[in-house]
Formats: sequence, structure tokens, C-alpha cells
Amino acid sequence: MSAGMPLASVKSQIFESVLGFLPDWVQITVLALIVLAVVASWVVKIKRKIAYRRAVRNGRPIHAAAQHGQGSGADHLGAYAPQPNSPAPQAARQPSGADHLGQYAPPRRQGGADQRDPQPSGADFLGAYAPQPRQGDGPA
Repeated sequence: MSAGMPLASVKSQIFESVLGFLPDWVQITVLALIVLAVVASWVVKIKRKIAYRRAVRNGRPIHAAAQHGQGSGADHLGAYAPQPNSPAPQAARQPSGADHLGQYAPPRRQGGADQRDPQPSGADFLGAYAPQPRQGDGPA
């Protein structure tokens, strides 16, 4: 790349040299496909602009992403899209991993829980593998 040659000229020379190795029918096909791609992008852009103007004129709500020509995944949900009039289910609490343990879940303490230790410790879940308390040890 010489210092006196502009960058656009270098790019066009590279493009011409690559096409120069191809037969004439391939060169014409490649150039036609490039022109077709440019024209197709213009057509798509004009169609989106027309649809946007029609939506504004008719007073329909327009998504912020659709204003810039990009839809979101929610636009393609169809029958699975959430209905605006249906109330959302209100759960009292979120389920945790312990809700799915079944028979392996630790037993729950009933009303007479120890006031000094309201939260179960890791030893409560060890069962037979828990260390046995010694004679002199006790809660402090």
C-alpha cells in the first residue's frame, strides 16, 4: 500500500484483482448479487418505514425495539404470549430446592422448637453421621 494512494482506492483495487482471476460470467454474477443485496436492503428498510408510519397514523402502540427495526422474541410467541387481561399468579413464597427432596427432606420441627436455636444447623441434617455429643459437652 503506497502512501499516496487513498484507502478506498486500495480496497477497490483488491476487489478488482480478486474478481480479475474469475471468469467473466462469475464476475457478472457476483456484481449482480451485490447490487441485488443492496436493493433488497433498501426495499426492506422502506417497507419497515411505511409500516411504522401506518402504525403511528392509526394510533397503534409501537414497541421501542420495533421503532429501530428490531423485533424482540416476545413478538414471535403467538398463542404462547402472555395475555394482558389475565392476572399474574401471586405465589405466597418461592419454592426452594428443599421442596423437591421428598423422603430425603429433613424432618420439620413442630411447635416446641428450642428458643435458643431457632435455625437448624448442619449437624441436624447429618443423622447417623453426626458426631456423638461427649459427656462433658453441652450447650453453653
